[in-house]
Amino acid sequence: MDNQVQIVKLNGIINTNNSQNLRQNITELQESGAKIVLVDCQDVTFMDSSALGALVLAFKALRATGTKLVLCSINEQVRILFELTGMDKVFEIFPSQDEFHQVVLSKN
Repeated sequence: MDNQVQIVKLNGIINTNNSQNLRQNITELQESGAKIVLVDCQDVTFMDSSALGALVLAFKALRATGTKLVLCSINEQVRILFELTGMDKVFEIFPSQDEFHQVVLSKN
């Protein structure tokens, strides 16, 4: 089960400067055979719309190969960005990594 979940930990400011790398890193994980990619945003201080766009593109690319992209531990700023754009309805967002593991493990 563990090798089916890949965790990407983001930190700092995610914006135009590094959002392209973010998308690439996440998309590369689908080659690892992961069934779920968990993006942990606990250490993210700020995210802009280009970062959100990168996540959406990665989400679509992964979904096309049957891999889920889920998020956890988003802060207030990121939550507001997701709510304003309606992306909170698209992404599955968990309060924490622990919560994610409890829910996912209980499904198996």
